[in-house]
Amino acid sequence: MKKAFTMIELIFVMVILGILTAIAIPRFVGVREDAVISKGKAEVASIRGGIALLRSQRLLEGNTTLPSKLDKAGNDTPGASLFSAGDYGNVLSSPLYAKEDNKDNGWTKTSDTSYKFYISGTAITFTYSDTAGTFDCNASDTTTGTNCKLLTR
Repeated sequence: MKKAFTMIELIFVMVILGILTAIAIPRFVGVREDAVISKGKAEVASIRGGIALLRSQRLLEGNTTLPSKLDKAGNDTPGASLFSAGDYGNVLSSPLYAKEDNKDNGWTKTSDTSYKFYISGTAITFTYSDTAGTFDCNASDTTTGTNCKLLTR
């Protein structure tokens, strides 16, 4: 008796692999974007928590002002250390690094109080207010409002 696979067995295995591939690949694409959103959501929460901690520390020192900017990174500088080395200390204990361009998922700094988070090439703009101590995006924006809501709720 020969120890080999028949043509029918090989075709059957190929059909099963094709079916699994057709089902699995679209699911993994969605999982990747969900992971980017989850990462962004955690980072936004960390940034907001860091701002609240800075505010509390400043209040304990008897000062009600918040830093005018959250870091000393330059605008649109790839690889820049974001949310660290600010006027009154670090917002985050470990900085986030600015991305190369809008094709990458992650953060870029566009001004002293404005940052963009990219999800699959779509930018969500976050604005820091040193008077209110907030770090928010525009949830009512018709273009990016849905992604803003995903990152902030």
